[in-house]
Amino acid sequence: MKTLWRHSLAGLLILLPAWVTFLILSALVSTVNRAIADLLAPIGISATPAMGLLLFVLLVFTSGAIATHILGRRLIASTERWIEQVPLVRSIYLTLKGMTDLFQFRSRFGRSTVVIFPFPRDGLWALGFVMGVAPQPIQVAPSAALLMIFVPTAIHPFTGYLAFVPEDRTRPLNLLPEDAMKMEFSAGFYKPGAGWLASPKTSA
Repeated sequence: MKTLWRHSLAGLLILLPAWVTFLILSALVSTVNRAIADLLAPIGISATPAMGLLLFVLLVFTSGAIATHILGRRLIASTERWIEQVPLVRSIYLTLKGMTDLFQFRSRFGRSTVVIFPFPRDGLWALGFVMGVAPQPIQVAPSAALLMIFVPTAIHPFTGYLAFVPEDRTRPLNLLPEDAMKMEFSAGFYKPGAGWLASPKTSA
């Protein structure tokens, strides 16, 4: 039964994101198709699925171009601040945004070392990503160099803490950044393989 449950859960974790992505994209393309049909119907032109798909791709490209522009980022930031003031909409939007930020999260932290360290106090442990050595003006610890460690928070891992931790207080894990990301995004629901708490040198 344990094997059946483990395999079923693994299959669900693989199929569910793909199925949800398909449903969302299908709904978006269908919405664009209906909008085109409503606009062209009064002038006697029938819309085709190819027109909707082409307009959808153009809409995605235009949105990305606006989002990468300085003024576009400011507009998006102000819109997000407004959305975050609406209780129900805020929870839905932040959940979906946390899922879509997975790709950016991978590009930023995919090559980082995963560590645990005492946080926010001794006796409690936090999982984080080593972003590098802290700048020289911040190197105030006499015993060891301070590392910059980003501690993400579920379910939107781009929010979190930047901790400056002595290197000798950190413990590297035998855990790939991708697996650490899954743990963060699932709020601990995802379980990595056995031995992930071991040091990489010990497991080699």
